[in-house]
Amino acid sequence: MGGDHAPAEIIKGAIEAAQTLDVDIVLVGDPDQMGDTGGLPVIACREVIDMHEDGAKAVRIKKDSSLVRAAEAVRDQKASCMISAGNTGATMASALLRMHRIEGVARPAIATPIPVPGSTPTVLIDAGANAECLAPWLVQFARMGAVLARARWGIVRPRVGLLSIGEEETKGTPLVKEAYGLLADPASSSGDFDFIGNVEGRDIMTSDVDVVVTDGFTGNVALKTLEGGLRFLTGKVLDAVSGFPDLLTALVPLASELDPDTHGGAVLLGVNGVCIISHGSSSARAIVNAVRVGRDSVERDLVGQLRAATSG
Repeated sequence: MGGDHAPAEIIKGAIEAAQTLDVDIVLVGDPDQMGDTGGLPVIACREVIDMHEDGAKAVRIKKDSSLVRAAEAVRDQKASCMISAGNTGATMASALLRMHRIEGVARPAIATPIPVPGSTPTVLIDAGANAECLAPWLVQFARMGAVLARARWGIVRPRVGLLSIGEEETKGTPLVKEAYGLLADPASSSGDFDFIGNVEGRDIMTSDVDVVVTDGFTGNVALKTLEGGLRFLTGKVLDAVSGFPDLLTALVPLASELDPDTHGGAVLLGVNGVCIISHGSSSARAIVNAVRVGRDSVERDLVGQLRAATSG
């Protein structure tokens, strides 16, 4: 029920995913508002958490909302994964309050794939779950981000960078400096990733780093800045070459690779279940790709790998 184009575009994507991917899809929402569901089963509920509502408060009040019922379906093992393009804060809150944290995880974090043309995406974590952080949490984000990079893209030993305003270890806020000291200790990585030091914003969309760690406030600002810049640049370039069919054809694959819909959405790491957070403007194509990400995360036992990585 959530998202700029819900429920029609979400249902369209769900139907396509059920037809093209080896998965069973269950829709969660108000049957009176959903229209034709293409024969997909529905977990009925009567409440919807709007995009403008306070997520944590709404989850506690609207217990018959689609987000809460979806999280409960995963908790009760009626579903393997929940996917939402709705209110991000409410998605996180419903997953946390119903699925609960993985034991040992201080704070769940949002891991967002940032496209890197010609290479695997860079995992940006935290992309918005925790506006204020402690240095040990950033170490845990690094571990969880490395697990995702390994499980989803097969990077055996991910390179982890700490987002700062300079490469030198003396640069950054007190939080960044403290986190640098912790991450530089080989014990922090447990041999599962290589800490390559500080990285800057310009490094995120390069093949020089696999996981970029930061607090949720900085990460979300970086994410939205990249999204806005890419959207503007892609639009201007495609407009400029619209009169040159051969050049336009050559650029279409690049535009697709940079399109957030291609990557399906972010993953909420640290809860006892797979939770995919799709962009609010998700199209049917984005939903299909989100289902693919969720399916792969379940099949590769992402949550089990996270439990192992955060148990120490």
